[in-house]
Amino acid sequence: MSEEPFRPVIAERLKACRRERKMSLDAVAEATGVSKAMLGQIERQESAPTIATLWKIASGLGISFSLFFADGTGPELERAPFPNDPQMAVSVLFPYDPATRMEMFTITLTGNHRQISAPHRFGVVEHVVVLSGELELVCEGEVHRLKPGGTLRFHADVPHEYRSVTDSAVFQNIICYT
Repeated sequence: MSEEPFRPVIAERLKACRRERKMSLDAVAEATGVSKAMLGQIERQESAPTIATLWKIASGLGISFSLFFADGTGPELERAPFPNDPQMAVSVLFPYDPATRMEMFTITLTGNHRQISAPHRFGVVEHVVVLSGELELVCEGEVHRLKPGGTLRFHADVPHEYRSVTDSAVFQNIICYT
């Protein structure tokens, strides 16, 4: 898949968030741990960020991950592999809702993929339900191996990792913000 559908949407949403908060690139870099240079490249559509970078931006700014993809931006953004991470596809099932403070995704990892996630904001809780394949979820040094139908709820304000044990693992992820 081409990076083209991602760049303008992500760039505009990042700029809009920065404008609403009256934050400079320096301030966003400090809040997120993403370099000012990388943030500038994203806003100028010179670079498509990785999933890990988007999570760092969302967590650092206290916004939802789905902000970058939901709201009718086109089906290619609602269920698509990331151009710089073709072994992971994310589908937004329910974008962030301020009334419930939740969002829900279906995530597919292929090729025994490993996805490392930086800590989210304090108090964020994730709920994982495996639909197919086998998934290992590592949280606070503990490895949880989940088969289809397996579930896990954990505090996501610590580093955590998802690993596809089989060639493909599909799971739903519900993220609850405090």
